[in-house]
Amino acid sequence: MTKSLALEKGTAMDTWLTSLKTPTPQEGFELAIKLSRMGVKYTQPDMDVLKRLRPEYANDADALTAASQVVALNFQTVAAANGYWHDSDDITASQA
Repeated sequence: MTKSLALEKGTAMDTWLTSLKTPTPQEGFELAIKLSRMGVKYTQPDMDVLKRLRPEYANDADALTAASQVVALNFQTVAAANGYWHDSDDITASQA
């Protein structure tokens, strides 16, 4: 068994991602945002540094666009894991 990236960096993080499955696209999008935020925390675990840098990227259109792209990529992953919301059988049944 391999160690997680967080443990390799010497930080303890609880297991929080047990599945990419969500009941609805809205919850899937919220999971994509959580994935993106957790990616930042794993990459820069020092909260003081994160707080110090936030004003710089919070007002930078390029940085915000890049963050939106990461969320979109994570949403694509979550959507695929959910069969683009539980396959077309669900859509057909709800339209009947």
